[in-house]
Amino acid sequence: YWWLEEYQIDGFRHDAAKHIPLTFWRMLTEKINSGIVAAEQRPVYQLGETYGGVELIGSYIGSGLLDAQFDFNVYDAALGAFAGGQDFDVLAGRLEESLRHYGAHNLMGYITGNQDRGRFISYAGGDLLFGEDAKKAGWTRNIGVGDTIGYRKLQMLMAFNMTIPGIPVIFYGDEFGMPGGNDPDCRRMMRFGESLNHMEMKNLAVTRRLTSLRRENMALLYGDMLFLKTEGKVLSYARKYFGNTVLVAFNNSPEAVELPAPEGVFPEGASLLSHFGNPVKQDKDRVFLSLAPFSFEIITYNP
Repeated sequence: YWWLEEYQIDGFRHDAAKHIPLTFWRMLTEKINSGIVAAEQRPVYQLGETYGGVELIGSYIGSGLLDAQFDFNVYDAALGAFAGGQDFDVLAGRLEESLRHYGAHNLMGYITGNQDRGRFISYAGGDLLFGEDAKKAGWTRNIGVGDTIGYRKLQMLMAFNMTIPGIPVIFYGDEFGMPGGNDPDCRRMMRFGESLNHMEMKNLAVTRRLTSLRRENMALLYGDMLFLKTEGKVLSYARKYFGNTVLVAFNNSPEAVELPAPEGVFPEGASLLSHFGNPVKQDKDRVFLSLAPFSFEIITYNP
């Protein structure tokens, strides 16, 4: 109660939720809801951390329990796709499974990283290798980004988390691309301002733009999720909220691609806006998007 009353915090991130009896979570939630929530009409968001299948993760969520947990299964698939170069079908399948299990509109946490993992950008840039002991690597060598393509891959992960249902969760430093191995190397001192290099500043600008887009567009907050294309290294989907549609597309390959959107995604004659610089063409009610290598795009429109 002291944290809630003195600092007006919005919620708790609970570590290792599955290692604590359910009776504790029920008692804690009851006390919070009968105390601060009831007295101040201020919701308190409880986010848990549990590794396991959707049934185990979901067993700690519900009335009288936690509001949500981290969706590690989607993160692992996103890491494999965006950083590891796997085809997008696994990621799309994992997300569809989560939406079926936790609900099409849920409060699950979709993460860019975690204190028990090596940093995403170091995997994406190749300075941290899949399959190696990331904790040992952090102790035995100075892990950086590697290939700067890692920054573009991190931008894609950030765009994915910001445009799917659920709650995007940024592990500190991922907003600009902090490298590192596993714990404790993934817990380096935070850096700000002039300590960031050109690539990190660019990543930070992209993160800011993505958070603004999500905050400003109801389709990205509450819209239905519609997969349009999941083929190899190309992924696209739409978020629809009443008459508002947002198109999101990814190209995780070294070659540029042209991606036609299905007919009727946008109303005929709508004025389309491409937010991240990839060209978009219109032919009546058809939309053709040209995606640069290792890039993403978000398209909105004015009716």
